[in-house]
Amino acid sequence: MPVRQLPEQVVNRIAAGEVVERPASVVKELVENAIDAGASRIDVFTDGGGRRRIGITDDGGGMTAKDLSLAVERHATSKLDDEDLLQIRTLGFRGEALPSIGSVARLSITTRHAGEPHAWALNVEGGEKSGIMPAALAHGTRVEVNDLFYATPARLKFLKTDRTEAEAIREVVRRLAMARPEIAFTLAGEERAPVTWAAALPGVAGRLTRLGDILGAEFRSHAIEVHAEREGVVVAGYAAAPALTKANALGQYLFVNGRPVRDKLILGAVRGAYADYLPRDRHPVLALFVTLDPREVDANVHPAKTEVRFRNAGLVRALIVHGLKEGLAREGRRTAANGGESALSSFRPAFTPRPASWDWRQSPSGPMPSFDGAAAPAFAERAQAAFDVGAPSADVRIESRPVGDFVDRPLGAARTQIHETYIVSQTRDGLIIVDQHAAHERIVYERLKASLAANGVQRQILLIPEIVEMDEATVERLLERSEELTSFGLAIESFGPGAVAVRETPSLLGKTNAGGLLRDLSEHMAEWDEALPLERRLMHVAATMACHGSVRAGRRLRPEEMNALLREMEDTPNSGQCNHGRPTYVELKLSDVEKLFGRR
Repeated sequence: MPVRQLPEQVVNRIAAGEVVERPASVVKELVENAIDAGASRIDVFTDGGGRRRIGITDDGGGMTAKDLSLAVERHATSKLDDEDLLQIRTLGFRGEALPSIGSVARLSITTRHAGEPHAWALNVEGGEKSGIMPAALAHGTRVEVNDLFYATPARLKFLKTDRTEAEAIREVVRRLAMARPEIAFTLAGEERAPVTWAAALPGVAGRLTRLGDILGAEFRSHAIEVHAEREGVVVAGYAAAPALTKANALGQYLFVNGRPVRDKLILGAVRGAYADYLPRDRHPVLALFVTLDPREVDANVHPAKTEVRFRNAGLVRALIVHGLKEGLAREGRRTAANGGESALSSFRPAFTPRPASWDWRQSPSGPMPSFDGAAAPAFAERAQAAFDVGAPSADVRIESRPVGDFVDRPLGAARTQIHETYIVSQTRDGLIIVDQHAAHERIVYERLKASLAANGVQRQILLIPEIVEMDEATVERLLERSEELTSFGLAIESFGPGAVAVRETPSLLGKTNAGGLLRDLSEHMAEWDEALPLERRLMHVAATMACHGSVRAGRRLRPEEMNALLREMEDTPNSGQCNHGRPTYVELKLSDVEKLFGRR
């Protein structure tokens, strides 16, 4: 078959396959055009999940008749002053969106420029452009897309249900609204009730207001400000405290120079920053905005402009990790305190209304039929057996020395221990319940990290080496990482097939179960690969060791031990949660407790 030049309509439809993937892609391109036109308000309307109709109205600068005629031609754009693709300061620049949309749908554009006496309109159907006609419009631009993919019916079969497509459109508008809090957005359609995000004030406060409107009040209450800057690169935004997580990474919103992106580098940096705070199956919620010189980032690597490439990727990653870690460390204790609302809901009594046929005579409080000297059935031993809770499990010993000064400390003064697991302390304006194992686990973990960074972990030599038997594959896995384990004070060596001899253990762990520790370490190592940085592998080792070396649930503590643990928590960074992501304590304000008992 000879080589031939493709017709213009076929070329446009091929381009549409890259740019116009689904209705949400059309909305994205048109809203980005409105933003680049300087709009302060953008209204989006869809019908049939965007399949039947998409309408975008803005109050931007509009176009002249000449510009309108040229705008629907391929590779025609007003967003590049010259041919330098490294100086892209707008969301759009390729000049493919409007001709691509017009080649597969019925496209109508009405626009009015401030220098024109009236508005102008233009229609494009299946790639066929009409003449320019006078129209009525006060200002800005109105774009309507009807019967999407009518010119390429095969594409319709790949679309989802109307509800699914409408949700994809909603997500696109949400992301663009997060990036531009100074612009008011309205999203309406037959599939949903109208949603309006009012324009917010510029600056940090306005950004948090817009994020709270979109992500919800829960995110606003958990939000931690993030800011880091170096060598002209600025990372700013808000990240939720570890108490607010999701089962997937869909709650992570990333922006580069105002452009929503899905970048693997940034996602990897976020995972690294939260590694000390969350379990592996939970993901943080955040919105990060990276701002840098356009010459330092290439936005022309994907037709839909959803991916970027950084010239100095290492600097961007380091800034993100540093900014997130600094914010999380700064608000480390606040993360657990915010759990009080959910804890209070567990205390609220559930009142069940009495049935209409309730007979007071059948009530246990009703009069007894007779009394002949024997115990009434209501007081029989068998009935009372349900109330036998055994010996008290709370340590109610009163500390001999006064603890009034501790009441003013952030975590208060220890009052009691319940179920040999939880410490109850009193503060000046409330009470705190501490999970002793989770709290001590974080303390040991931070000590291990500090020792490793300073001069290595102190070791203790076992008088008699402990022999741990495991399958040969597990033994080989442990011996391959023996140098990494030695850096944490755990010295092991081979002891024949299927066995390992433990000769030294970290001093911080005290007396520990070496067999259980090695088995847990081997399970984690099975999930590693060589691509995992050494630092992250070492932190996994430290986390596992901290879990084994901390105070266990079920151990009764003396009052001075409880207070000592609280003081250590106050001096330990990130003490609001253990290294598995669980909260270490919950704080209840006195005013909230009084509400439970009707005192307020």
